[in-house]
Amino acid sequence: MIHLVARRIRLDQRDRVAASLGEVDGPRRAEALESLAAEGVAHETAMLIDTGDGPVIVHAMETEDLVGSRSVTDQSPRPIDAERRAVMRAADDGPARAEVVLDLRPA
Repeated sequence: MIHLVARRIRLDQRDRVAASLGEVDGPRRAEALESLAAEGVAHETAMLIDTGDGPVIVHAMETEDLVGSRSVTDQSPRPIDAERRAVMRAADDGPARAEVVLDLRPA
């Protein structure tokens, strides 16, 4: 199942978030893929959208067990996971106004 979240990002943290995620998808990709496997996540993607009200991150992940995946991530001893949590906590500026207009899948 795909899980989707949209959060506002503090403007002063936007570049830090972009740089951190660029590292995860770049030089630390192998480390990040090990984390995904441990979390039971098949696919993860994120995008930053610059709006008139400030930046928004839209984050999607595919997993059958969202609660279990979050638990593994929150308790992870991996440096990449701890660093990512710290960056995202510092940047989080609350939920973005969003409306799901399509959630289509076979029964």
